[in-house]
Amino acid sequence: MAFYQTIVTLPVQTRGVHIITSHIQQALDQLLPQGTKAGLVNLFLQHTSASLTINENADPDVRLDTEDWLNQVAPADQAHYRHTLEGSDDLPAHFKSMMLGVSLDIPLINGRLGLGTWQGVYLCEHRNHAGNRRLIITVNV
Repeated sequence: MAFYQTIVTLPVQTRGVHIITSHIQQALDQLLPQGTKAGLVNLFLQHTSASLTINENADPDVRLDTEDWLNQVAPADQAHYRHTLEGSDDLPAHFKSMMLGVSLDIPLINGRLGLGTWQGVYLCEHRNHAGNRRLIITVNV
């Protein structure tokens, strides 16, 4: 059993839901020895105001509807929020991150992410003006 690990700095994204599957697969292609077939990929986002999830990769309306739903569940600009020093979108961003999570485990099949036909890895950016996001990719083969 061996472990491989890298840190990917994802490009700055606007607030919303973004497919990052290709960034992850590209990092895996560079990280793993040629011929690696099977394993387990762990993705860990080192942030508290963004999150990771897996969902449909074909229809962009899914991403838009997801963002709309998250904003209804955890709205910004609420007078009863105490944590407001970093902006009115910060505490709702923490709530959204707690709901969706910052870590995923995905099987590695024939050297590729073992996602279904219509699945993609989402970076959910919950801040209005976020910076780069760091993603730790750990593979156990």
